[in-house]
Amino acid sequence: MSMIRIWLFVFTILIAIGCSKDNKQQETEETIPVDVRKRKSKFAGNYNREFNDLNQLHLVSAIKNGIKPLETRDDTVHQIKDLVRLPDELDLYKSYNITHSIPYLVPSAAKLFIDIAQTFRDSLYSKELPIYKLYLTSITRTDEDIVRLTKRNINASDNSAHRYGTTFDISWKRFDKVDENNHDELFPDRLKLVLAQVLFDMKNKQRCYIKHERKQACFHITVREND
Repeated sequence: MSMIRIWLFVFTILIAIGCSKDNKQQETEETIPVDVRKRKSKFAGNYNREFNDLNQLHLVSAIKNGIKPLETRDDTVHQIKDLVRLPDELDLYKSYNITHSIPYLVPSAAKLFIDIAQTFRDSLYSKELPIYKLYLTSITRTDEDIVRLTKRNINASDNSAHRYGTTFDISWKRFDKVDENNHDELFPDRLKLVLAQVLFDMKNKQRCYIKHERKQACFHITVREND
């Protein structure tokens, strides 16, 4: 067999192998169940990488979708038509030391928070885990609240997205157990992972910006609906 024929033979074999691999890959992808494919979008556990939306993104969305900042709490009455008061805590969430913010959000942010809290609860229930409430640590801040807060926390921003009624913080360190008679306990790290998957899905749906705050031990969340 001449050298040219040998090379043609090898070339033909290589093409055949390549086509076979492509066909097998396509067949494999087509036969993978849809629910298995979706697992590729599951939260992988890197909080700082997946929840790292910068403050500027939060602020731009807050200004676009939020209210005019309130100077004092008495000013709430002037924009009450643009705000909704969060429902009583019930079994969905618990307020934690809410001394520097008020329980009001714009409707889209309020809906986002309730959806997060409800989905978190449903996720625990579907996994047959004990039910815990989320801890809400910060909501809407007036300028007066921010002045008082900066006296206690030098890291507090005087131009926070919290001023616009679009932003809230959820603790990833503290959770409140609903049924104290249930002696099964979950460590905060496990609950944080369940919450992170809920937030990961919301973020993928482009419903919010999220920052994993390490010092404050919270997820800083700003609604981006209609953004």
